[in-house]
Amino acid sequence: MKLREIAFSRSGDKGNTSNICVFPYNDTDYGRLVDKLTVEVVREKFAALVTGEIVRYEIPANYGLNFVLFDALDGGVSQTLRVDPHGKSFQSLILDIDV
Repeated sequence: MKLREIAFSRSGDKGNTSNICVFPYNDTDYGRLVDKLTVEVVREKFAALVTGEIVRYEIPANYGLNFVLFDALDGGVSQTLRVDPHGKSFQSLILDIDV
């Protein structure tokens, strides 16, 4: 199944770094997210967009995962020629991952 079937996400940016948080609709699916949504899986999905490190932070108190993607926005808002300079569509792209 696609991640979007069990979770929602939000994304933001700061400079050339993107931040994506993922939260399950049902708290009981948090364990599945921790097991299946690894840095390697996210790196594979974002391979064409992210050239830097990807770090995952677990937020068990809120049943969430936070991914920080470095060198992800082609230089950032004031430098990139990408259509989505803030990386807001990253939150939709992550939800396309199979879990």
